[in-house]
Amino acid sequence: MSVSELSAGFTDKVLSAQSTFRSVMEAMARPGSVQRVAAEVGAAAGLMPAVAAIALTLCDHDTPVWLDPQLEAKGVAEWLKFHTGAPVTAASADASFALVTDAAALPALDSFALGSSEYPDRSTTVILQVESLSGGRAYDLRGPGIDGVATLNATIAPDDLLERLAVNASLFPRGIDVVLVHGDALVAIPRTTRLAGG
Repeated sequence: MSVSELSAGFTDKVLSAQSTFRSVMEAMARPGSVQRVAAEVGAAAGLMPAVAAIALTLCDHDTPVWLDPQLEAKGVAEWLKFHTGAPVTAASADASFALVTDAAALPALDSFALGSSEYPDRSTTVILQVESLSGGRAYDLRGPGIDGVATLNATIAPDDLLERLAVNASLFPRGIDVVLVHGDALVAIPRTTRLAGG
C-alpha cells in the first residue's frame, strides 16, 4: 500500500490529540460512563472513529500494537506505522495496545501483558469495538470512580468478556484495562472495575 492510499489521520493533530486524551482520561476516571471523541479523524478501513483517534493519540514508536487478523488484512499496520510510528507485533504478550474488531479473534486476556507488581503500567490496554454502547444487556459496574453502582447498557462480544475480565480481580495491581468503542463513543473498564450482568 502506497502512502497516497493511506487515509488521513487527525485534521488538527494537536487539538485533536488533546481532546481525545481528555476523553480517554475521563472514561478511565469514571468507569462505565460513555464519553465522546469529538476529533475529526480519517480512520483506516475497519477502524471506528474513536479507535482511530485513540490510536493516533496514545500510540508511538515505544508502544507495540497487536492487531486482530481482520485489521491486519485491511492494512491497518501500515496506517499505524505511517501516522504514529508504532510497531505492530504478532506477539500479544509484547503489546502495549491491542486493537480488536473481531470478537472471535480476541485471545485469552492472560495472553496479553499483565504488567508486574513493580511496573503494573507495563500491561496491555485492549481496545475492543462493540455493537452498541447505548442498548442491549445491562451490566452493573462497581469500583473506584463509581459512586455505588454504574449501569452500562451495551451489546458486547465476546459473550464471555465478563468472565475473562474476572482474571483482573486476582491480579491487582497487575491486569488488563479495556476500552469499549462504538462509533465515536467509548467506555473504559479499568482493571479495578468489577462487572456483573444485570
